[in-house]
Amino acid sequence: MAFLDRRQFLQLAAFGGAVFSSALPGAAHAAADDFYFVQLSDTHWGFEGPENPDARGTLPKAIAAVNALPEPPDFVIFTGDLTHTTEDGRERRKRMAEFQQQARALKVREVRYIPGEHDAALDQGKAYSEFFGPTHYVFDHRGVHFIVLDNVSDPAAKLGEEQLAWLQADLQAQPRDARIVVFAHRPLFDLYPQWDWATRDGAQAVELLQAHPNVVVFYGHIHQENHHMTGAIAHHSAKSLMFPLPAPGSQPKRTPVAWDPSQPYRGLGFREVEAEPAEARYVLSERPVTQG
Repeated sequence: MAFLDRRQFLQLAAFGGAVFSSALPGAAHAAADDFYFVQLSDTHWGFEGPENPDARGTLPKAIAAVNALPEPPDFVIFTGDLTHTTEDGRERRKRMAEFQQQARALKVREVRYIPGEHDAALDQGKAYSEFFGPTHYVFDHRGVHFIVLDNVSDPAAKLGEEQLAWLQADLQAQPRDARIVVFAHRPLFDLYPQWDWATRDGAQAVELLQAHPNVVVFYGHIHQENHHMTGAIAHHSAKSLMFPLPAPGSQPKRTPVAWDPSQPYRGLGFREVEAEPAEARYVLSERPVTQG
């Protein structure tokens, strides 16, 4: 499908689902090409409970929905909590192997991953790294610089001094007007620390990122959409593929939203992100689990 057709598709999709546009100021980026990617998050492979009676079927349904999109995305990224916590290291690796096998069904050129605390907090990312590689890294794609941060391998919910120094060095190597997209599992700002919805030293990362005017952050962890600004930086959380969680501070405890048999998969879904680097603009389209 040509790009113009895809844009038309997004315009049509806006009438049937949520579309959020994050536009940032900036000069034209002549070398940048438009493209799109898909964000899936919080699959919690291995979870069992009444909060999702189709726990082993939801991820395959979402993968089928991604594969049914009119045009394959440039890449797919899973933003953490690929698997559900288990203290049994052997079972943890079994779940990661099963998850990896499921993800291989995606019909895209590239699939990327970041860890969540369910994957990495108990062993500081050891098992995760055996299957998926480094827990923090960078890559470039069509004029956009992508930074993957790890704010979960430290059980204290920190990035740590070493990673912050690594981030600072990477940012200093980028032009000031670079198009930068950051992926992290936890929010980098204090969304609701009482529920572990924060990164203890996230403010230091945000301060480093503020030196660049064209930065957007995508994260998971809170199992619902949330859109927040820290200065010029937009932060967008994604829905889960296992169970939704309540709005921040809306009830005494962070218990999952009950499954509704009359509306199965309500509150679950994945996200398309149309990147327009020349304008530093990102169009977000939220998709349900069972539709392409």
